[in-house]
Amino acid sequence: MKRMDPGTNAEMVPLNKQRALMEVLQVSMKLGLTAFGGPVAHLGYFHHEYIIKRRWMDERSYADLVALCQLLPGPASSQVGIGIGLVRAGLLGGLVAWLGFTLPSVIALSGFALLLKGFDIGGMGWIHGLKIVAVAIVAQAIASMGQKLAPDRIRATIVVLVSVITLMWQAAFSQVLLIAAAGLAGIGLYGKSDGTDVPSLAVPISRRFSAACLALFFGLLLLLPLLSRLYPSGWISLFDRFYRAGSLVFGGGHVVLPLLEREVVPAGLVSQADFLAGYGAAQAVPGPLFTFAAYLGAMAKGLSGAAVATAAIFLPAFLIVAGALPFWDSLRRSPRVQGAMTGINAAVVGILLAALYDPLWTAAIAGPADFALVSILYLMLTSWKLPPWIVVIAGAAGGLLTGII
Repeated sequence: MKRMDPGTNAEMVPLNKQRALMEVLQVSMKLGLTAFGGPVAHLGYFHHEYIIKRRWMDERSYADLVALCQLLPGPASSQVGIGIGLVRAGLLGGLVAWLGFTLPSVIALSGFALLLKGFDIGGMGWIHGLKIVAVAIVAQAIASMGQKLAPDRIRATIVVLVSVITLMWQAAFSQVLLIAAAGLAGIGLYGKSDGTDVPSLAVPISRRFSAACLALFFGLLLLLPLLSRLYPSGWISLFDRFYRAGSLVFGGGHVVLPLLEREVVPAGLVSQADFLAGYGAAQAVPGPLFTFAAYLGAMAKGLSGAAVATAAIFLPAFLIVAGALPFWDSLRRSPRVQGAMTGINAAVVGILLAALYDPLWTAAIAGPADFALVSILYLMLTSWKLPPWIVVIAGAAGGLLTGII
């Protein structure tokens, strides 16, 4: 491969297709085994491995791809990986990049679910500690996201309003309606800025293929709920629940928590204790947080359920990235789109704030000892900047200790 400055346009070297796919799989699997720390950290790992070390994409194209995935619903870091795989080795390259980055944590969380399945875990101290870890992790995410996505009074007001309405109005589609309303408010309040200076991104995907991906994305979003009504206890219903959650997540992996909780706990697929314990354990594994779906699927229907839930929650990310890339220029240059996303990003912080109280706080914090432990864990995350896996171990040990005392 010709060496070049990463700030210039990267030249793709012709590769044997099978070799290119194996190369993408090898690098993405390495990232799936080592990329701890959440979506922001994942983007740093990607930049080092894909851009600096291997020069698969130039700096400008990488920045544009990251910006696109931040704008779209879904797991941003996974979508960036899929996009790089698409550019490097075509459609199969995107699939292989996703598989390598996702598979290690899917295996780990599925195994954890099978280990716990059939046990009454409610009284286990270390499991209770994992619930408290989830409180600390989400609190940190809210603080970080709030600073970036709601830095002024108007957006802070949107956060609080959405949070209050979410807690008081717990209807089936309340969160979707609130996100849509926040988007409309964002257009009115922030949709007048000039977006014409946004840089462009060269995309190796035809618009016809992209249009087909977008049609499939929206078609499944509309069709699956209808089919699930005909088969309410079957695999279609399970696929529908996770596909819908993966389609409606804006703002990062932690926002999927309230969406998944609404889908699986009231339906009786997973108990609230199992749900919160798994979410805490998910912080200890590398890779995307969306692989929490594998844990939930395994708890509900074993290994087959883990496979179906994982495929369903990530399929929207693949379809949206492949569908949106060729239209990225016009999308980014639209002030209305940018304004809508400003409002939507504030709304998702509000949804996450509501989830911090219910179900997280109400289920995990039962007394002074729990409050003390969550305060320590939060300090470890925010002030000491310790890796999440260390915080998970500390939380499990603290929960075990408080249970003995």
